[in-house]
Amino acid sequence: MKKQIKQLKVASATLLFLGIFYTSTISAQSNKMGTDTKMLGNDMKQATYKIPQIAEDISPLLYGEKTPTVVLSDISGQSFDLNKVVAEKPTILIFYRGGWCPFCTKQLSQIQDIIPELEHTGYQIIAISTDSPEGLMQSATKGKLNYTLLSDADLNVSKQFGIAYKAPEGYWDMLPKTSGGKNVDLLLPVPSVFILDKAGIIHFVYINPDFKQRLSTELLRAVSHVIYKEL
Repeated sequence: MKKQIKQLKVASATLLFLGIFYTSTISAQSNKMGTDTKMLGNDMKQATYKIPQIAEDISPLLYGEKTPTVVLSDISGQSFDLNKVVAEKPTILIFYRGGWCPFCTKQLSQIQDIIPELEHTGYQIIAISTDSPEGLMQSATKGKLNYTLLSDADLNVSKQFGIAYKAPEGYWDMLPKTSGGKNVDLLLPVPSVFILDKAGIIHFVYINPDFKQRLSTELLRAVSHVIYKEL
């Protein structure tokens, strides 16, 4: 079913305590989009992706759904089996636009500050962007990041997560360059945070169509601690 993102604020500390954390709600409609990712057995098969033209029209994976089987490139350009790694430890999975985005670099830096605490809780942290491996290396070096960065330069994975949309025209010249020529559809991911158990099941989703608004480290710290007790 088609799911549209609408912004909301976290209502109260009570919701925080209960582990119900939403800055967006997703309303289901009766018509099914041809862009939906379909489940077949334990695998996810991607249907032909009809590209949403604005961030508000994405159709993301939701709480309780299983993440797709995907392989990306790591910072060295080597293949990285995301599902194999997720199976080893609960995962905080972050989608960001690229190292060229100041809001993304700020987010990555803030996450670096709480890495020891998140890892002590029992998580691994993985961040995915449209950058080529070379761009990932620059981000890691400049930001002194010591968690995993992965390249989704063609946005195939972002499509399967249902968060890719057509970039505004102002990005069209830049995106092929920063993706190593792979972003031929000129797409961007809506910045997102997923918390996954070792089976790849989603236990928390933060998605905000306003790319300037990111999940605060305070809320990430709190929600990750509460959810880990249930994994």
